[in-house]
Amino acid sequence: MTRSSEHERSGRRSANSPRIVHLDHTSDPGGAEFALMRMLAAEADWQPLLLLPPNSRGGVFTPVEGRVPIRVGGIVQHPGVSTGTWASLAGAAARLAVQTVATRLDRGFRTADLVDANTARAAAYGALAARSSRVPLVIHLRDFVDAASLGRVGFAMMSRIALPRADGVVANSQATLASARSFLRPDATTAVIASASGLRRATPGPRPDRPDRPLRIGMLARIDPWKGQLQLLDAFAEAFADGDERLEFAGGAPFGHDAFADDLRVRAAERGIADRVEFLGHVDDVATVLRGWDIAVQASLRPEPLGQNVLQYLAAGVPSIVADEGGPVEWIEHGRNGIRVAPRDVDALRDALVMLAGDAPLRTGIAVAASRTPGLLTDDEVMRAHAEFYGEVLRRSRPHPTW
Repeated sequence: MTRSSEHERSGRRSANSPRIVHLDHTSDPGGAEFALMRMLAAEADWQPLLLLPPNSRGGVFTPVEGRVPIRVGGIVQHPGVSTGTWASLAGAAARLAVQTVATRLDRGFRTADLVDANTARAAAYGALAARSSRVPLVIHLRDFVDAASLGRVGFAMMSRIALPRADGVVANSQATLASARSFLRPDATTAVIASASGLRRATPGPRPDRPDRPLRIGMLARIDPWKGQLQLLDAFAEAFADGDERLEFAGGAPFGHDAFADDLRVRAAERGIADRVEFLGHVDDVATVLRGWDIAVQASLRPEPLGQNVLQYLAAGVPSIVADEGGPVEWIEHGRNGIRVAPRDVDALRDALVMLAGDAPLRTGIAVAASRTPGLLTDDEVMRAHAEFYGEVLRRSRPHPTW
């Protein structure tokens, strides 16, 4: 692997700070990649090195170039390895083997104090590389460890190869960690730390009254069928068929979902609300977008392990409606700092929208409580929580040789 950027050492690091290699299988825009980028941008207390396979798209890690060494090598890791023909699976296995060897031979890996795999794919080749090394391995769990979430092949790799080798596991919610427990060694160090989500805490208090403009409802999530944009669009159309309320979708359409974005536009036209639905695309300034919303929605069609958007809604003090399952229920107390509705139920979502839209005092109370939700962490606080966790893993792990 070759170095593509040089690290500017933070003043709070020393030569004795642990050398931690972060593995990610892509630089395309995804929740895991943004979370890692935000944490590294918070000036990590350790000496970080980011190892990536070649990738012709993306650039999530551009903001940390010049501050974090980024080394690129191996072979492109295509999406969708968990499904497909036997030929495509064989090709994916070959790519995984190449990446394992490239990772194991990289000098950064060989001299690391600890290796941190940021995604399920990275965990697979990271664990294989670590099998011939005594370097402690940490795995980030950002999705449930089951076939429904990871795919048949991805689940097999995670449960049989990666997790049994892990010295430490960081999960983004208690629900995520529970899904992995049976695959971990008894001595594995574990922690639940919410992903770095760029949180900016709003000042507790009522959201400003905006009588001069229509009510704005939004969803912050990448455009993807399982994120529930279609269900929200239908619920919105039924709740406000004749009103002037507006619906905004904030999020790009990575991973080949441009056609689904087009389908949503067609559906909005069919429902007669196309002039009141706006697709903002990927947004960098999330805080500004959330300040403009009166109601925010998370309506994923399968349980969310965390729901970074839910944390962002809470921190911004936006009254939110969330699906009543998965990680979000660990954060939302129904009727106090948000509203929980039956998942995959368009009628329930419609009714919640109507209720919140028609009750300004309720929205104000939820907004105040949302911004005061305990446990919300800034990116710097997430980084410090990881520094403590890495230190605990290193203390409990046996020493490994430096090549």
